[in-house]
Amino acid sequence: MAAVMQYAIIGCGLIGRKRAASLSPGQLRYACDLELGRAAEVAKIYPGCIPTADYQVALADAAVQAVIISTLNSSLAPLALAAVQAGKHVLVEKPGALNAAQLRTIQSAATKTGVKVRIGYNHRFHPALQQARTLVETGALGPLMFLRGRYGHGGRVGYEREWRANPQLSGGGELIDQGVHLIDLAHWFLGEFPTITGHATTSFWAMPVDDNAFLSLRTATGQTAWLHVSCTEWKNLFSLEIYGRDGKIAIDGLGGSYGPERCTYYKMLPQMGPPETTTWDYPTGDNSWKLELAAFEEDIRTDRAPNPGLNEGISTLEVVEEIYRTSGYPSG
Repeated sequence: MAAVMQYAIIGCGLIGRKRAASLSPGQLRYACDLELGRAAEVAKIYPGCIPTADYQVALADAAVQAVIISTLNSSLAPLALAAVQAGKHVLVEKPGALNAAQLRTIQSAATKTGVKVRIGYNHRFHPALQQARTLVETGALGPLMFLRGRYGHGGRVGYEREWRANPQLSGGGELIDQGVHLIDLAHWFLGEFPTITGHATTSFWAMPVDDNAFLSLRTATGQTAWLHVSCTEWKNLFSLEIYGRDGKIAIDGLGGSYGPERCTYYKMLPQMGPPETTTWDYPTGDNSWKLELAAFEEDIRTDRAPNPGLNEGISTLEVVEEIYRTSGYPSG
C-alpha cells in the first residue's frame, strides 16, 4: 500500500485548522505559522506534527510532498510561489493571490517544476452544489440560460479595522473575499465571461475597500451571471439559482449561520404552470474540505489538471480587477 501523502500547512488560523482536520492521521508533518504558539496548538492535536515559525524548514524537507497555504491574501502568492519552486504540490486558499499577475507568475513556475496547484474554492464541494452539478451535467435543466447568485454577511463590531479592510493585506473588500466564490461557481456552470460589467461600492463600513459589489457577466453565447455580494447583509445569506430552458435549480444556505443547506430542482412540465419539485436537504454539516482534499490528491495521483486551478483562479481575479478598475478602487 502506498504511503499517505505528507503535508505542511502554512497558516494555522481558522481555515488552516479546518484544512488540518480534513487530513488523515499521519499526514500532517509540519504546522507553520509566524506565531509559533498557534503552530504548536495545531501540532499537538496531530501526533508527529512538527510546529515551526519558519516555513522554509518545511519546504526543505524532502518528505513533504504537498503544502496547504491558508494565510492572509497578501501572503498567499509569495508562499505558493516558494512552495512551487521547491517542487511541492500546492493547495492554496482562495483567491490564491492579490491579482491575476501573481497567479501567472506561479503558473510559469509550476510549468517548470511540474507540480499541481489547486485553488481552494471549497464551495464547489458542498453537497447542494455537487447535486446541482450532477443535475446540470445530466441535462435536467436543458440548455442553460442564466444564473443568479447572492452571498453576504453582516460584518461585526470593528470589522472596518480588520485585515480584510486593509487593501494591502486583502487586495480589496467583499468582492475579493466572498465574491470570488460566486464568480468561481458562475464559471463552473456557465464558462468564461468575455463581457464584464458592474460596480463595487462602499455603502456602510468606513473602510477603503468595497462592502458591496454588483456584477453582470456574460458568456460569448449570451448566458448571464447576475451576482451580488455584500457585507451589509445583516442576516447571513447564500443563494444560487441556475435557470435552464427545462427547469431551475435553487441552492440555499451553507449550514451554520447561513441556514440549512438545501438544493431544490424545479422541473418545467409540458403544460408549464407549477413545476414538479424535488428537494434535497443536507442537515449533517459541511464535508467540502475533505472532498476538496481528495480531489487535490487525485489531481496528483492521476496527473490531472486541477479544476479550479491556476487558469480558473486567473479568470476569477480578472473579473475582480475589471470591476475594481471601473469602480475606481485600486487593484491588489
